[in-house]
Amino acid sequence: MAEKLNFSLVSPERELMSAEVDQVDIPGAEGWMGILPNHAPLMTTLAPGMVRIVSGSDEKRIFVRGGFAEISPAGLTLLAEEAMPAEELDAVKIAERIKHAEEDVADADTDDKKLAAQQSLDRLKELQAAL
Repeated sequence: MAEKLNFSLVSPERELMSAEVDQVDIPGAEGWMGILPNHAPLMTTLAPGMVRIVSGSDEKRIFVRGGFAEISPAGLTLLAEEAMPAEELDAVKIAERIKHAEEDVADADTDDKKLAAQQSLDRLKELQAAL
């Protein structure tokens, strides 16, 4: 049996997933990352986007709106600011998230925060276009 990755995804409202999986693709703040068993330890921030979880021939997608990822010898833990299974997404909810992201851009008080907020907004608009 192939080695598995211990994966957990938690939002403030609930634990969305806790399972042994083959691979998880995450929207890191610096770009997309594919996480496999025995990945080097790492912490990164999450950008808005779809997390793709692969286990055998099954694939699950969960939308996250920011948060943190911790990769350790114990596995991968995502602490999402907000998370929702892809099947629960609709155009109205994405439009709401875009509105919040636009407010984040307007409220940013430094160039770095403005850039990060704009990148989040851009990813949400990409997600909206994909629906």
